[in-house]
Amino acid sequence: MLRFEGGLVLLFLALDVFCVIDLIQSREDEVRGLPKIAWLLLILIFTPIGSIAWLVAGRPQGAGSRSRYERAAPAYPEYDRPGRAAGLTEESDEEFLRRVRERAEEQRRKAAEDKRRREAEQDPDATS
Repeated sequence: MLRFEGGLVLLFLALDVFCVIDLIQSREDEVRGLPKIAWLLLILIFTPIGSIAWLVAGRPQGAGSRSRYERAAPAYPEYDRPGRAAGLTEESDEEFLRRVRERAEEQRRKAAEDKRRREAEQDPDATS
């Protein structure tokens, strides 16, 4: 009988560890029902029941639906994250990059003008 009870304790401990790790790895906005801290306390205080409740009622459901702007297969997974928008076509990606470059050039041009203006204001004799 002692072996059975020891195995049951180990099973509950493994279930608790799994649920706590799963809870910690879940995003706050994906957790259902309660805040993460409440789920953590529920899992730790009410050992088997809290873990089962987490699996049934609190755990995020599946992958969910993707936005139409999210990549299905990330080209660079180290930069991708859930909810990150991406172009639908190669042309839209190129258009986005072209606009980014134009904006960067405009910012550089403005910064250079501001620098020249500040230098001219500090040393008015340098312009003549």
